Amino acid sequence: MRQLIYLCLSFTCLIACNKSDDNPETSGPENETSLYFPPITGNSWETESPENLDWDTTQLDALYSFLETNGTRAFIVLKDGRIVFENYWGNQIIGSEPFSRESQWYWASAGKTLIAFMVGTAQEDNLLNIDNPTSDYLGTGWTSLPQADEVKITIKHQLTMTTGLDYEVANPDCIEPSCLQFKAAPDTQWYYHNAPYTLLGHVLAEVSEGSLNEYTQNTVGNTIGIYGNWRSSGDHDVYWSTAREAARFGLLLQAEGQWDDKTVLSDTDYMEALSQPSQSLNPSYGYLTWLNGQNTIRIPGFSIAFPGPLSPNAPSDLYAAMGKNGQFIDVVPSKGLVVVRMGMAPDDTLVPTDFHDDLWEKLSAIIK
Repeated sequence: MRQLIYLCLSFTCLIACNKSDDNPETSGPENETSLYFPPITGNSWETESPENLDWDTTQLDALYSFLETNGTRAFIVLKDGRIVFENYWGNQIIGSEPFSRESQWYWASAGKTLIAFMVGTAQEDNLLNIDNPTSDYLGTGWTSLPQADEVKITIKHQLTMTTGLDYEVANPDCIEPSCLQFKAAPDTQWYYHNAPYTLLGHVLAEVSEGSLNEYTQNTVGNTIGIYGNWRSSGDHDVYWSTAREAARFGLLLQAEGQWDDKTVLSDTDYMEALSQPSQSLNPSYGYLTWLNGQNTIRIPGFSIAFPGPLSPNAPSDLYAAMGKNGQFIDVVPSKGLVVVRMGMAPDDTLVPTDFHDDLWEKLSAIIK
């Protein structure tokens, strides 16, 4: 809560004052900035030496100690697609077996960015249009709003957390129409509201005439080599995968929808919108994706804006899929980096921004 306390004080002031794997050899292409994509099957994945990158490995023990102390299970850093750091700690989520690169972990709300990406593929395939009313795909009566108000809510509003639906209901995760009530007109409020997001998975299943798992596998998984799955957890659908599979998705984002010689999403305008401010109410939010380097941020659980960026210690162009307990898939285009962290976190915030910034403080001491 350190950063939150600081942000709250600042806001008050503003008001008052007006590693190694089955193929361990280090790659050495003539063009070291070329983007590498691992094979979609097997464990082969090229690596890069931090010494070759002139990174300060004397700070690595401090980073790993920080990660282990704070309940981390998996940590991966890619540079231009190649593994620089990869480490695992602790046990699997069920049982006492050591956590490894074969172990699955939940993405929590980091899965929001995966959903956002697939909404883009569905639009590209003419299965939906993000500017159309959600009721075109879920049918009328998906909320308890009068129809005249319900049709004003679009897929884009769900992507940007600006539906205007009431987040102060008894269960804000509930997706039943009785829980989805009017609070404000769309585009006039931003709030981290899980229920409208969850229903995007239902939209994808509806327009693809299959299940969310089938659509994920057919659209993204089979092309880039991720074989995780969505599991129901109360009102939520939560994605589970290995850390390497999460890193593959981060690499897909870094490559702007490309995977080697294959195109998963060619709509560059959509990809840009995903990783840029999607609305003015919270410039630190794209399409279900967190953005660094902005002047203000609205964080989960608060309806007001706070001054400052998502992560002061991280590169300003970082954008991230982030979830509860510190599930992070960070992409830094300017440095060619993808950073994946899975595990538990020192607090139970929906998006642990303090922990994320502390991680980047340690990592920035290494990456020069």
